[in-house]
Amino acid sequence: MPVDQLSDTFAALADPTRRAILARLARGEATVNELAEPFPVSQQAISKHLKVLEHAGLITRSRAAQQRPARLRAAPLGEVTDWLETYRQQWEDRLDRLAEHLKQSES
Repeated sequence: MPVDQLSDTFAALADPTRRAILARLARGEATVNELAEPFPVSQQAISKHLKVLEHAGLITRSRAAQQRPARLRAAPLGEVTDWLETYRQQWEDRLDRLAEHLKQSES
């Protein structure tokens, strides 16, 4: 398991191809061939993306005969959401105070 899960998750999410792969896996498991279809890159490139996602804990891969279908693992995304929620709430509070200050200044 990664030492800093949040950093690994953000690093994995930084790439648009990996985000698109996660969006596809949100609809159900898929093989490397199925995941590679919409991209103008090789299956080998998609496999590298899958390794990054797997290292970050965002996907799991199983064995089914000759294939290794990938499946979304949402727990790390929940950790990102929790982390972001803390800062969202802080900024909402600050903006509410600013709005109140501006409202009082107009009076």
